[in-house]
Amino acid sequence: MATKHKTAEPVVPLFVDRYFIHWYKADVKGKSCEDHCIPQHSNRICVTTLTESHPVLQSGKTIKSIPCQISTNCSRLQNKVSGKCKRGAQFLTELAPLCKMYCSDGEAYTVSSCVRGCSMEVIEHILHKPSILQEKPSTEGYIAVELPKFEESKNITEGLLTQKRYEEVMVKMDNCTTF
Repeated sequence: MATKHKTAEPVVPLFVDRYFIHWYKADVKGKSCEDHCIPQHSNRICVTTLTESHPVLQSGKTIKSIPCQISTNCSRLQNKVSGKCKRGAQFLTELAPLCKMYCSDGEAYTVSSCVRGCSMEVIEHILHKPSILQEKPSTEGYIAVELPKFEESKNITEGLLTQKRYEEVMVKMDNCTTF
């Protein structure tokens, strides 16, 4: 009696892995392990996400709220972008706060832009379901979309680490997750 051999299905890489180059910012604003990942598309668009070593993803914390009200006069949700020139977009610096995450244990973490450019949008579905940041941090759990200025697009990665370099840095650190 002949047996049929099942062939393994080819693994298709995620959209983010196929079309984005991943850049990393370790210890944002000098805070240990508060690392961010910035996937960059070939069209210059950057997305801000949390890395696997971020304390919110490591310690099983529960995110209570994610307000985008940066100050009394600045809310990332008030960002209304329109037209080809992206009128109305808020300009961000490398350390500009995008939002703040408050956890049920009282801890608070600020998510920064890490790139200079215009804020295209802060993803509103994370405000209603913050757990998606922990469940799918590199796909649906992204925090914001930024568009660097055209003339600065080549230089935005100067302060960022490649994936290989980031993994080397993580191996050297004891208090963060290693790869």
